[in-house]
Amino acid sequence: MARNEMDAASGEKERRGRDRGERRDRGGDRSERREEGEELVEKLVGINRVAKVVKGGRRFGFAAIVVVGDAKGRVGVGSGKAREVPEAIRKATDQAKRSMIRVPLREGRTLHHDVDGHFGAGRVVLRAAPPGTGIIAGGPMRAIFEALGVADVVTKSVGTSNPHNMIKATFDALSRCVSPRAVAARRGRRVSDILGKRETADGKEAAA
Repeated sequence: MARNEMDAASGEKERRGRDRGERRDRGGDRSERREEGEELVEKLVGINRVAKVVKGGRRFGFAAIVVVGDAKGRVGVGSGKAREVPEAIRKATDQAKRSMIRVPLREGRTLHHDVDGHFGAGRVVLRAAPPGTGIIAGGPMRAIFEALGVADVVTKSVGTSNPHNMIKATFDALSRCVSPRAVAARRGRRVSDILGKRETADGKEAAA
């Protein structure tokens, strides 16, 4: 009698284990489908060979920095280290996906206003631009705006040319960008009250 009870208990444990495994597998499938359907733009900004001093010599590896965005107003940056280049890029990409921020864009093509950003010795200036300007930016900053989905922007980097500091200063500037709608909601006013009125081509005033 006791042996039958033990067999039944062990069978129940195995069944529960299989059920948990199936649930985990199904959850993993859902996360993979969600990731595949998002269509992210990945930009490899730089990769360096690094060395760690250990007993008996130096151990070499690689450090990568990657920018990831959806080209619709979301962007993130990540860095990773590993003994091999593909693994370092994978780590950096995973970190970038976890650290994505949303940036409000005007007409889906440029920034709403000019903004400065600082990080360490790096300082950047970002300016909104009219249609047709394109992305006037260098190396690391260009990768950010391409992944973000910005089509017209003028930028200037003042200070260090270190890609890590440039990117972090750019993200500091982007995190300060706000839309007129958000400012109006915070002040309890209308967007037209915030932007004022502008003149049209025939000289008449129109709400902004």
